[in-house]
Amino acid sequence: MKTVRVVAALIKSADRQGDPVIFATQRGYGDYKDWWEFPGGKIENGESPQEALVREIREELNVTVNVEGCLTTVEYDYPAFHLSMDCFWCSLKEGRPTLLEHEAAKWLPLTDLRQVDWLPADILVVNAIEAAVLR
Repeated sequence: MKTVRVVAALIKSADRQGDPVIFATQRGYGDYKDWWEFPGGKIENGESPQEALVREIREELNVTVNVEGCLTTVEYDYPAFHLSMDCFWCSLKEGRPTLLEHEAAKWLPLTDLRQVDWLPADILVVNAIEAAVLR
């Protein structure tokens, strides 16, 4: 089975009350259209995961992020490929997110991440966030 290496941005911020939130996007295309995911994409040849993440977020959301620590690497078998996804905590460095590829987005409270229908691999990321933040 083919392995696809990708990165995902766990972009964190705070809401008006100062409570932590994380940015989620809804896919607007493909087999998993309308499912929710953490933004990111494929690592190109010669790129580090961090470089790929900065590039992908600029392409998808027209913002610059600071890439912080890696939370987890998710390994997941989809029917057509194996996904290996490095997931990094990020913060906004410059700009406000503008949807260039997704059909919707929202800031979700870290304590209530399960209010959307996540892609199967992203559910594993939600589990890792909850384990790290809610312990």
